[in-house]
Amino acid sequence: MANQLHPNVEALRKAGATRVKVAASDIDGILRGKYLHIDKFESASTGGFGFCDVVFGWDSQDTTYDNTSVTGWQHGFPDALARIDPDTARRVPWDDQVPFFLGEFVNADGSPYPVCPRQTLKRVLARAEKLGFEVMTGFEFEWFNFRETPQSWAAKRGVGPEPLSPGMFGYSVLRMADNPGFFKALMDEMEAFRVPIEGLHTETGPGVLEVAIAFSSALEQADRAILFKTGAREIGKRFGIMPSFMAKWSQQYPGCSGHIHQSLSDGKDNLFFGAEGRRGMSPLFESYVAGQVACLMEFAPLFWPTINSYKRLVDGFWAPVKPTWGIDNRTASFRVLAGSPRSTRLETRCPGADVNPYLAMAAVVAAGLHGVEQGLSLTTPPVTGTNQGAEAVARAPRTLIETTRAFRESAVARDWLGDTFVDHFAATREWEWRQWLDAVTDWELKRYFEII
Repeated sequence: MANQLHPNVEALRKAGATRVKVAASDIDGILRGKYLHIDKFESASTGGFGFCDVVFGWDSQDTTYDNTSVTGWQHGFPDALARIDPDTARRVPWDDQVPFFLGEFVNADGSPYPVCPRQTLKRVLARAEKLGFEVMTGFEFEWFNFRETPQSWAAKRGVGPEPLSPGMFGYSVLRMADNPGFFKALMDEMEAFRVPIEGLHTETGPGVLEVAIAFSSALEQADRAILFKTGAREIGKRFGIMPSFMAKWSQQYPGCSGHIHQSLSDGKDNLFFGAEGRRGMSPLFESYVAGQVACLMEFAPLFWPTINSYKRLVDGFWAPVKPTWGIDNRTASFRVLAGSPRSTRLETRCPGADVNPYLAMAAVVAAGLHGVEQGLSLTTPPVTGTNQGAEAVARAPRTLIETTRAFRESAVARDWLGDTFVDHFAATREWEWRQWLDAVTDWELKRYFEII
């Protein structure tokens, strides 16, 4: 029956649940959601529920765009139809075990809402499936942590956050001992939240951590990634800790990455493994890497979506700044790990921690599969050492507006993501750039206020 409740939904009534938490991603990768009474949730689980489409019509500060056509004041910000995905059922350990579901947006006829990030990724994965591939992925995030609350941070007016720990101390067992409760909560409560963590450690920088989320299918991994970013912030509140996934909060420290590991499977075997291939890579793997090398700059705003993203792209600070590939080389944008049938994979190292996981995932998969569809070859040798062999390769642009213009004109992006999405996302990035142009920064005041 069309209106029959999904078992995951039916179980809530039997368990005595009275409220359910639901959320969906906006364009910036911020979860927007609400609590629903169990009666409303049961109805919504079969027919969807109304959710104001302003979530795609405003920026991260809730200021409405003036340059978008899909949504805007000209349409009156009506409700869009949010559809709950019952397979995302989980409970929130740090919120009294409240049931939680992720959702996505659809049109009135049930077709995918064209600018919904989760739907955008699903469109790419559906095309991958038609090609005969299951996409397997894993996210890694670096992020800084501070002894701040929203109130203390507001009182400081955005200046001088107090790091969780001092100094540059990567892989430190000693620093982990300083905050055992926070580490334990991240490991144990994320596991209970269906976001299993493979590894968690300190990184180089005061108060910075790195997490590796357990490998899974691509949609499940993107769900885990967006839930990790939100969950880490919510868990941190209990310990007086404010996590920040900003790409680069200080000029003097390395930035924060959002590396994406990938492989393609036919449901049984890792198709990237090639025992007889060059460097242990199958021809399919080579074409996939070649696609990402060729298309990096066309998809760049999905990897570097904010003004701040480009402050991370500086030489000598670990973040790759050129579309290069290498064999187990962390200075390259595309790190090829060619080993056993189980472990062979690609690590795309250029995205920052500030990505929308759905969109960054859609971009890497689309670029790689473009290479497969077109039969692209790796025409340059792998870089060695500190990007040796990449001297003639152009570096990435240093501003959001430059990459946004390339994205808007990209035929590959339009082919894989759709014209409506490309036009809308480009408009939102142009808006972000204009907000930056109008801002008077502390750098300008320090540099010009007295002297000029």
